[in-house]
Amino acid sequence: MARKKTEADLHHVVIVGGGAGGLELATRLGRTLGRKGKAAITLIDRTRTHVWKPLLHEIAAGSMNPDKHELEYLAQAHWNHFRFRLGSMDGLDRAKQEVYVAPFYDEDGNEMIPRRTFKYDTLIIAVGSTTNDFGILGARDHSIALDTQEQAERFHRRLHNALVRAQTQVEPVGAGQLEVVIVGAGATGVELAAELHNTTRELTAYGLDKINPDRDVRISLIEASDRILPALPPKLSNSVEMELRKLKVHLYMGERVTEVTEKGIYTHTGRFIPSELVVWAAGIKAPDFLGSLDGLETNRINQLLVHRTLQTTLDANIFAFGDCAACPRPGYDENVPPRAQAAHQQASMLVKTVKCRIAGKPIPEYTYRDYGSLVNLGRYTTVGNLMGAITGGSMFVEGLIARFMYQSLYKMHLMALHGFFTVFLQSLARLITRRTEAHVKLH
Repeated sequence: MARKKTEADLHHVVIVGGGAGGLELATRLGRTLGRKGKAAITLIDRTRTHVWKPLLHEIAAGSMNPDKHELEYLAQAHWNHFRFRLGSMDGLDRAKQEVYVAPFYDEDGNEMIPRRTFKYDTLIIAVGSTTNDFGILGARDHSIALDTQEQAERFHRRLHNALVRAQTQVEPVGAGQLEVVIVGAGATGVELAAELHNTTRELTAYGLDKINPDRDVRISLIEASDRILPALPPKLSNSVEMELRKLKVHLYMGERVTEVTEKGIYTHTGRFIPSELVVWAAGIKAPDFLGSLDGLETNRINQLLVHRTLQTTLDANIFAFGDCAACPRPGYDENVPPRAQAAHQQASMLVKTVKCRIAGKPIPEYTYRDYGSLVNLGRYTTVGNLMGAITGGSMFVEGLIARFMYQSLYKMHLMALHGFFTVFLQSLARLITRRTEAHVKLH
């Protein structure tokens, strides 16, 4: 009689990072290999809940309540046959095939979970990226990035507190008191500017009658390049710029920030822009700890170097994907761009990869497919360009069609995690309750 498989006999897949790609991968592997007892799937992340990263600017502006969009990792793991472990990876032993996870501390600084070690047969690193402040003086201390839900909520609290303070003070609103300066006019900066224009007006309508948003609230966007959205096609960039100018967002192109202070920012031309609220959205890098993972190769922004199979260059048992990986793109001078669609495509391929590894078959190579870009300016408009198999070329879209497609991206992510029926019921419930709630977060 054949001996029943124990957990020690299973192929152990450890996924580090529960962002969109990592969570989708863990869910799909759990539903297939985990449910059938063909592999043990473990997801490690340093937070308890997941929020889709492209929504963080809406949380920061207050147009989205994160409590209604959070996903509990423990619940998702229970429903989809994988394990979730709370903590931050801080080391690796490639010879022993072990991942080291740092102790976890509570809000009071007490050790809640001790240091742990996880064995793996396949390790997949999907820790995403963080904002790159390029070492600019004062940027780390006097600006807020939007890498995490905690940072987005912190910015919203500061914005709301600034409005309440201005409402109750005796003296007039001072220079920079209600000015938000956004450094970096990529998709995050542009979308945040438009959301802030709307939500600051919504907030002042809820009893903050001493504040005139057109006079007192000022939003500025700083970009070192000569146009906003420099990584996207000029036509899309020009269309978004026209919309932002209609909203009276102050655009400073070709201005490189040299210092951030408590009172504002300085640029290389000597310009000073007063502001007590600075958001840093210029550039990305992979987390610093990747540069010291038992000799794995990284580039200048800490991304792990990988082959087209997404295997790291020095270890075939370790994979990396998404923003934290530098994956070659044949026929192009640059690597695969750090975009959500790339992470989604790579996660889908890695499901096949893990199955092939368990079966002893050759693993596939990744080819990036660019389906275009969409930029959402909140209630005002959405613009984008569609490419590839969808259109057979490149097509510019805007308005309701573009907005529907933008919202569909989030729904596709949710369906990958929950399935169609659950997402349909969630969407219906939100549509109904939306009529009984404030359209902006008021605290």
